[in-house]
Amino acid sequence: MKPAIISAHDIVTQFGKKVVHDKVSIEIHEGEIYGILGGSGSGKSTLLREIVMLQTFKSGTIDILGYRIGSLTYAQMEALRKNWAVLFQFGALYSSLNVLENVSISLIEHTDIPMEVIEQIALSKLKMTGLNPEATYLFPSELSGGMKKRVALARALVMDPKVLFLDEPTSGLDPIGAENFDILIREIASLLKLTVVIVTHDLHTIKRVLDRFCILQNKKIVFEGNYKEAIQSENYTIKEFLKN
Repeated sequence: MKPAIISAHDIVTQFGKKVVHDKVSIEIHEGEIYGILGGSGSGKSTLLREIVMLQTFKSGTIDILGYRIGSLTYAQMEALRKNWAVLFQFGALYSSLNVLENVSISLIEHTDIPMEVIEQIALSKLKMTGLNPEATYLFPSELSGGMKKRVALARALVMDPKVLFLDEPTSGLDPIGAENFDILIREIASLLKLTVVIVTHDLHTIKRVLDRFCILQNKKIVFEGNYKEAIQSENYTIKEFLKN
């Protein structure tokens, strides 16, 4: 097994008197597709936001790509963030920009690459995600839910990240669209040799996509492993979760 690229150890998260995580620990290995699972309110999206430095935690440690979060300068944090991309649940596309502009914007803001080259890179990422070329100059309001997901994925990939974070990527898609997107994630992860972290509660995604996953419940990690190990577990809580 490859080394851990992300390691969270004894994470405690607390909002006022409410404890969300009570000494949560996980390890995500290089090149794997890892899932953070749990019911509504279990803290799975909160854990993802802590890993990508969008939210702080009370105690514990998180190491990612060889750096320890919480001990970095602002410049180091900004440099580290360029090594990953986050695809949020509803895509978060800019409504005033067309598809090509949405995908290009990170390259425009963070590089000195000539505009004609930026457009070629953006077009190649859109092609990779299987978006119909006819949609290149459409605006988000003119796209279907599945098309928005593909544009958001292309935008997440445009800076060639080492790690891709996905928050409920199949939410809002019909079963066929969700299956196609799951297949796309596996293909792109293999092609680009990405480490992928997915927050999900979609049982089909759990079965089809994830190499390993953890289950958050009652502020703790109640399971970490693969699907085969989970369904063979004698733990009633794990069996019930995977039935939902």
